[in-house]
Amino acid sequence: MDLIPAPSHVQARADAPPFVLHAGSRIAAAPGTGAAARRLRAELSAATGFDLDPAAAGQDGDLVLAIDPELGAEEYRLSAAADAVRLTGGSAAGLAHAAQTLRQLLGPAAYRSAPLPGASWTVPAVEVRDAPRFGWRGAMLDVSRHFMPKAGVLRFIDQLAAHKLNVLHFHLTDDQGWRIEVKRYPKLTEVGGWRERSMVGYRAGKRHDDQPHGGYYTQDDLREIVAYAAARHITVVPEVDLPGHNQAAVAAYPELGNTDVVDTAALGTWTDWGVSENILNPSEATLRFYEHVLEEVLEIFPSTFVHLGGDECPKDQWKRSPAAQARIAELGLEDEFELQSHIIRHFDRWLAERGRRLIGWDEILEGGLAPGAAVSSWRGYDGGIAAANAGHDVVMCPEQHVYLDHRQADGEDEPVPVGWVRTLEDVYRFEPVPPQLDGDAAAHVIGTQANIWTEFMDTGRDVDYKAFPRLAAFAEVAWSDLPRDPAARDWAGFERRMAGHYPRLDALGIEYRRPEGPRPWQRKPGIVGRPLAGKPGPSGENTAP
Repeated sequence: MDLIPAPSHVQARADAPPFVLHAGSRIAAAPGTGAAARRLRAELSAATGFDLDPAAAGQDGDLVLAIDPELGAEEYRLSAAADAVRLTGGSAAGLAHAAQTLRQLLGPAAYRSAPLPGASWTVPAVEVRDAPRFGWRGAMLDVSRHFMPKAGVLRFIDQLAAHKLNVLHFHLTDDQGWRIEVKRYPKLTEVGGWRERSMVGYRAGKRHDDQPHGGYYTQDDLREIVAYAAARHITVVPEVDLPGHNQAAVAAYPELGNTDVVDTAALGTWTDWGVSENILNPSEATLRFYEHVLEEVLEIFPSTFVHLGGDECPKDQWKRSPAAQARIAELGLEDEFELQSHIIRHFDRWLAERGRRLIGWDEILEGGLAPGAAVSSWRGYDGGIAAANAGHDVVMCPEQHVYLDHRQADGEDEPVPVGWVRTLEDVYRFEPVPPQLDGDAAAHVIGTQANIWTEFMDTGRDVDYKAFPRLAAFAEVAWSDLPRDPAARDWAGFERRMAGHYPRLDALGIEYRRPEGPRPWQRKPGIVGRPLAGKPGPSGENTAP
C-alpha cells in the first residue's frame, strides 16, 4: 500500500471487497470531530468533486469519524470495509493523521486541488493501527537568509501535514534579515528586513548578485500562519536569535551593538553568508529591548517553546569591549562564555515566568546550561547526550545527518553542492537516540527535526528540491517504530514504497529531486559550491577541517 510514514500495524484483507467513495458518499461526524470532518471534507471534495455532505442525524455515513479517549492523543485507527471507512483518533490530531492515511489509500489524485476526469476512488479493505514514536517531529525553515512569501510558507505547512510532521521551527531573524514585524521597533523590518545584495554560491567565491533582497511578515501574516498550522495540528515554534546572528538588528538599532569597539552606525544588514562578528552588547538596555520584542512574539505565537538561538556567537567584540568586560566584572562572571550563559539564563527565567520554555542550539551548554532550557542538538550528538544526561529535554537534529541544505549526491550537477553527501538512504538510516542514552536519559529526547537553511535556496522550487524526497524519509524516522540499529532498517522496502509516494509528491506540486538526479533547471550551472573535505565520524561528530 506504499504508506509513508509506515504505520505500526497494517492488516490487509485481500479477499474482501474495497470501499468505493462516490458522489453520494456522506461523512458522519461524532461529537468532538466537527473540525476534523470539515478539514477532511475540504481536502477530499476538492480532489473528487463530491459534496460529501454530513450524514443525517442517527444515520450511518460512508466516512465515519469518532474520538476514543483511551487512545493516545496522536494515535489513530482506520478500518476500511465495503460499507464504510471508520476513522478513530485519540484526539482531533489523531483523526488528522488518520485522514492523511486515508488520502494515501485513495491514491495520488486525492492530493490534487481539482478532480481529474474519470478518476475512481477506492480504498482496499484494511485495518490500520498507528501512533508516532516522537512527540516533536519537526522541520526548521530558515526564512531569514532568503525570504519565503506567506503563500510559500502555507504550502510548506501542507507538505508537513501530509507527512504527519507536527512542528514548524520558524527561523525568523539572523544577520541577513529580520522577518517579524515588531510594532514597538519598526526599524527592525524597515531596515533589518532588507539587504543590498546577496552572495552567489559558496562564500569562498566572494561573488554577489547586486540585487536587493528582503521582506517580512506582518503580525497578522504570522497569526494567519499560526492558525493555518494549528488547523493541521502543527505547532509553529518561532526563533528569534540572540546574542549572535544579529547584524540585521544592529543595523536597524546601532545602540544594540558594541559601540565602543565598532562603528555600528555604519553597518547595514549583512550581505555575506556565514557568521557575522557583530553581536549584541550585553547591557541591561539590550535585555529590555529583547524583552519588548519577545512580548510581541508571545502574543503572536502560543507555542510552549520559544527558540532563542544561542549559537555561533563570536566573542571577539566582547573581549575588546571595555563595556562588556565591565559587565563581566559587575556580574562576577568568569569569561565571555559565562556572559553568554547569563543572557540565556535571563531569558530562560523571563520565559518561564510567562509559562513558556526556552529552547536553544547546543551552544547554550557553554558556560552552564540554563535551568529548564531544552536543547536543539545540531553539532552532532554530543550536546544532546550531555543535555539529556543532565535531565534536559532534547530535540536531535545533527547537521551531519539531517541538514537538508547539504548535497544529495556527488558531482557538480548538484546545485550549490555544499556539505556532506546525504542521500535519501542516509536520512532513512538516521537514528535520533544514540546508543549512549538509555532509560530516563533517552526519554529526554522528546523528538527530532530536519533543518532547511536557505543560503543557497532563493525560491520555493529550491526548497522543494533540497527538502524532498529526503523529508519523506525523515518523517518515517520521526514517526515510525523502526529498528534502532540503522543497518537493520528495510531500506529496500522503503525504496519500493517511495516509488508509490513520488506520484503523491507530483500531485502536491512538489519539485523534488528525482532518483535519477536533478533536472536541467535545478542544476543552476555556474553556481558551484564547496563540498566539505571531511565526513562524520562513527558517532556523527564533524571531522571536516
